[in-house]
Amino acid sequence: MFEVLMFIFENYMDGNVALKMDNADVILELEKIGFDRYEIDRALIWLDGLIEIQTAVLAGPGLTSQALRYYLPEESERLGVEGKGFLLYLEQLGIIDPVTREIVIDRIMALDSREVDVARIRWVVLMALFNQPDKKAALTLLQDMILADAFDVLH
Repeated sequence: MFEVLMFIFENYMDGNVALKMDNADVILELEKIGFDRYEIDRALIWLDGLIEIQTAVLAGPGLTSQALRYYLPEESERLGVEGKGFLLYLEQLGIIDPVTREIVIDRIMALDSREVDVARIRWVVLMALFNQPDKKAALTLLQDMILADAFDVLH
C-alpha cells in the first residue's frame, strides 16, 4: 500500500491539489502500472482517512505548543524510539505542530506495522503537511531537509 501512496504523492499531487483521490481514471492507470487493486483501494482509504482526521483534529480542542504527548503502548511499538524521536525533532524545529503530530500519528497507525520506519514516517509527514495549505513553509523546510540527507548519502 505504501508504494501506491508514494506513487500517488509523487505523480498526481501539485501545489494546487489536495490529497483526495476518487477518480476512476487514476485507479485504472495505477492498475495498468501494475499496482494491485486491493493495495490501490487501501491507499485511497488511507488518503480519505487523512482528510477525515485533519478535519476532526482541526475542529477539536486546540493543542498548544506546550502540549505533551503520551504515547499509547501500541503507538510506541509502531513508531519505535527512532520514530518518536524524529517526530519530537520535527516539533522542536517547528516543522510540525501538535495538531500535525496527531494527524501523522493517526496515519502511521493506519499503516501495516511492517510499513513503518523513519523514512516512511517522513513521507507521512510530507503528505500531512502537503494537505494543509497553511503549512507550505514547513513542507518546504522538510523537503529541503530530506534532500540534504539524500545528498549526504550520495557523498
